[in-house]
Amino acid sequence: MAEIMSLLECLSQVVSATSLRQLSVIVPAVLAMSGPITMLNMARWTGPGGSERTIRRFYNTSIVWLKVNWALNSASLQEAGGLFLLAGDETVVTKAGKQTHGVGRFFSSIYRRSVPGLAFFGVSLISVSAQDSTMMLLEQLTKEESTTTQAASKGAKKSTKGAKQPAKPKGGRPAGSKNQNRRDIELPKYLQNIQGYLQQVLAVVGDKLSIPYCVLDGAFGNNNALQMVRRLDLHLVSKLAKNSALYFPYTGEQKKVGNRRKYGSKLDYQQIPDRYRTESVTEDGVRTDIYQMTLWSQAFPDPLNIVIIVRTKLATQECAHVVLFSSDLTLTYDKLILYYRLRFQIEFNFRDAKQFWGLEDFMNIKPRPVYNAANLAMFMGNLATRLVRQRRKQCPDFSVNDLKAAYRGRFYATEVLKLYPDLPDQGFIDALFERLSSVGAVNYRS
Repeated sequence: MAEIMSLLECLSQVVSATSLRQLSVIVPAVLAMSGPITMLNMARWTGPGGSERTIRRFYNTSIVWLKVNWALNSASLQEAGGLFLLAGDETVVTKAGKQTHGVGRFFSSIYRRSVPGLAFFGVSLISVSAQDSTMMLLEQLTKEESTTTQAASKGAKKSTKGAKQPAKPKGGRPAGSKNQNRRDIELPKYLQNIQGYLQQVLAVVGDKLSIPYCVLDGAFGNNNALQMVRRLDLHLVSKLAKNSALYFPYTGEQKKVGNRRKYGSKLDYQQIPDRYRTESVTEDGVRTDIYQMTLWSQAFPDPLNIVIIVRTKLATQECAHVVLFSSDLTLTYDKLILYYRLRFQIEFNFRDAKQFWGLEDFMNIKPRPVYNAANLAMFMGNLATRLVRQRRKQCPDFSVNDLKAAYRGRFYATEVLKLYPDLPDQGFIDALFERLSSVGAVNYRS
């Protein structure tokens, strides 16, 4: 309990004394409890001062979770130092019923289909040196704001069966049309919201951390997302579609009159020139070739730093490739690949929140309790990371399962000691705590 209070001490400037007192009751209960993490189940595991009414009041309190997460982690992040990446991604939480605020059908990559549930967009800070992610912000998305909905609407084709086909337009450029500046574009509504989320995190962090890059998944491999990130003075690291049309810079003779040509020959993914190969490794019958080059795309106003990873099965000559890109033309291929791989660390935040901290369990239906329940799960993930990191100094393989087993054992030991008319000696109490804390642990034994 003392170590939890020492970690919660830093929150006194960003939450009220009442909320801090409620957190000091809720956090040990969530760490110790088994079963789904709901308000009713929490009330069963809380100590003195905890009840379902107390937890209900906490869930209806207005809390700025971004400031809470930053207050909890700012010291450790600044101590780690080095380069940080701003990562964002969407996650879907399955929910039944029709009364929960924001419930709808969203595409889930886990189920590979649309499922009834809630969608959230999370923003985290990823330490390049420590290679781990710290969740900072989690906001609920509506159906119109979901990135998966935007991708589905772009790929959907309207049925034309039985409809009268419109006349084909004449070739050439429409009369009266003007050149469009692909840098000065109006962002779609969902990207404006995401830009606001990223901006909130940058405003709270300020100049305390070095954050030059924003890493996003392939759903943001387009010019709209690139311009969104560039307006925040960051460089984007993301992925393009594997069939993206890319062009080498034009190197031929330019016309004396008219615009200068910038598009050269089109890139053939099956025959990439060897001079662009930066690395080639063969392992287990698979050759991995990495190419880096600066190419143009007609969908982007500026050249892109392209890294193509080609994997070839030597036995069958089957090939597959991935196209990564960045707006920073000076970024080397190894760092670009590393930064995009580190993006996956935010998925571990979502996984732990669902598996251990109740992101899939809460049964709240009103807007504020839903928001607080989801953010409490992310906050618990950050807090658990701090506690696990402390214990790994003695046990390098200490995990979240071991942490929950330790606090559950302490809970049972405390209840046993209440049955003694007189407290035993301190040696017996320490041995009891040690023995019960290892029951159910995976990597820790007393």
